[in-house]
Amino acid sequence: MARPSVFLEPGPKTTAGSLAIIQLSRDNLIPLILEDSTTERDGYAEGATLNTRFGSFPHSTLIGVSWGSQIRASTVDTGSRGRKRKRNEGEEEDSKGSTPNAADDFDAPTVLAPAKKAVTANSGFVHILQPTPELWTQSLPHRTQVVYTPDYSYVLSRIRAQPGTRLIEAGAGSGSFTHASVRAVYNGYPSTSSEPRGKVFSYEFNRGRYEKMHEEIASHHLTGLVELTHRDAYAGGFLVDGASPNASAVFLDLPAPWDALPHLSRARPTAPEYADRFPSAADDDDAAAGPWVSPLDPAKAAHLCTFSPCIEQVQRTISAMRRLGWVDIDMVEMAHRKINVLRERFPSTNPPERKAPPEPNNVGEAVARLRDIERRAREYDPHKSKAANDAIAAANAAAAAAAASSPMDLDAEGPAATADETAAKPWLQGRLVHRSEAELKMHTSYLVFATLPREWTDADEAAVLARWPCGSETAVVGSVDKATRKREKREMLAKKKQKREGARPEGAEAPAADQVVPDVV
Repeated sequence: MARPSVFLEPGPKTTAGSLAIIQLSRDNLIPLILEDSTTERDGYAEGATLNTRFGSFPHSTLIGVSWGSQIRASTVDTGSRGRKRKRNEGEEEDSKGSTPNAADDFDAPTVLAPAKKAVTANSGFVHILQPTPELWTQSLPHRTQVVYTPDYSYVLSRIRAQPGTRLIEAGAGSGSFTHASVRAVYNGYPSTSSEPRGKVFSYEFNRGRYEKMHEEIASHHLTGLVELTHRDAYAGGFLVDGASPNASAVFLDLPAPWDALPHLSRARPTAPEYADRFPSAADDDDAAAGPWVSPLDPAKAAHLCTFSPCIEQVQRTISAMRRLGWVDIDMVEMAHRKINVLRERFPSTNPPERKAPPEPNNVGEAVARLRDIERRAREYDPHKSKAANDAIAAANAAAAAAAASSPMDLDAEGPAATADETAAKPWLQGRLVHRSEAELKMHTSYLVFATLPREWTDADEAAVLARWPCGSETAVVGSVDKATRKREKREMLAKKKQKREGARPEGAEAPAADQVVPDVV
């Protein structure tokens, strides 16, 4: 069985060889493949190392920790790596005699020293987060325009992507929608290539983007769930090795989606404008004509969405949809607005040595602020399940024991803050306000949705009639005459009488006519 993707089954802790998202700030994320280095790497004695503005973080400190953990920076020598020590005058004279044999040093194998254990520094910290499609969208390397979370979350719900759905995506680009759609259709890894599992069939025309996307799919362990094809969807269509992917959901992120729509037909397009691209079998001179194979599932309705920035593209797309039999055509424009929550203070109350927005002065104040936020979160949700708390405590046991001797323990609980201490905290001063972001992302693209009903043949009608016969009913429910209603009433009263007599104890006499019989429960 293939190794599960960290996007789908992350596990409780980070592992070597998997992707992790390093959070420097709310909008500054770094995707990182964790490497388990046993020797020095790139001149770093601690092995593979990530350098940020908050300090250096060897990968060894990022592996084997719980998702969401705060990772302290380490003391790493980043200045002298790869540099040679300046020789003394005596050493320079001695080295002249050994110059002819200097070439022998290049043939000798390089012996790398074992990786050194990282030492905690006081420069800062980061958070290590579990990769999700939302975080990947914010941190991925942009190769094309990206489909952002507000758009693809709405698209996936409208095209009814669910576990087990087979989905076609044309225009993979940077892979933002690909990762989101894989999570939506995932219902397990297929044991064979022909097993009907949820799958994404992605098509990319550009060779460079295709190769880069192929590397990311392999490194994220999504190979069995994404079928990536290098093809021009306008000319080549959406078949996979001549076979139908049997898709019921389609997303087209193309400049001219109306040129790809004819390939998404259940039968060969017969309109005059498609005669050159799709010759019929009646044309004897054209050997390219053959049996039509549709990429859509014949037993389900197909739900389609196109992603177009311009209204002129929308008009041409809708015209092609109507000619090809698509129904329930609808266009939506997403307007995403972010609400920022912050504290506002007047400049007169702000000391000149402090920053205008109240922020911690150093790492210690930042850690204290985060610790206070976590404490208030636990107080707000006191009914959290004990099993979840035990799992978190077990996962953090090793990290907590190692950090107990640290001069600045992130997990340690400090004493409750007094009113004076609370007033002195810079991040708690000022008025708490919320405000919309200054630059609204009002328009990304127009989303056009449509549905192509499944074909209904005489064989389908006969199969339904055989299962649910129609027209051979003996009577119509609710349509009975007066005599029948009286007979049904007498039968109902007789059954009640028998039930009442059956509940009477043996030897008990029947009650007199004027005696009230209590109800039997």
